[in-house]
Amino acid sequence: MKLPDFDALLAYLGGVDPSPFFVLSLIPYLGFLYWAAKSKEIPPISLWGFRLTLLFVAMTIVFAIIASVSYGEELTNIDPLHGAAEAFLTLSDALIALGFLGIGKKNLVNNS
Repeated sequence: MKLPDFDALLAYLGGVDPSPFFVLSLIPYLGFLYWAAKSKEIPPISLWGFRLTLLFVAMTIVFAIIASVSYGEELTNIDPLHGAAEAFLTLSDALIALGFLGIGKKNLVNNS
C-alpha cells in the first residue's frame, strides 16, 4: 500500500482559494449569535463581545484591502494595520471574558 504524497497534497491545498470557506463559516457563527441572543445563559456583555467578533472580521477585511492597495503587501506585513485589526479581536475577547467572569462572581458564596 502506497502512502499518499503529502507534499503534493499540501501544495494542492496551498493553492485553494479560502474565500468560499470563509464566507461559509459565517453561517454557523450567525446561527450561534441568534441562539446566544435568545439564551439566558450568556451574559449581555459577553454577547456584545461575540457580536464584536464580526466587527473584527470586517475590519480585518478592510485593513487587508488597504494593505494590498496602498502598500502592495499582505496585512500581516504592515504592522500598524495588523495591530489595529487585532485590537478589535482583543476588545471582543475582553468583553466575552468580562461577561463570563461576572457570572462567576455572582455564583460565589461567602461562608464567613
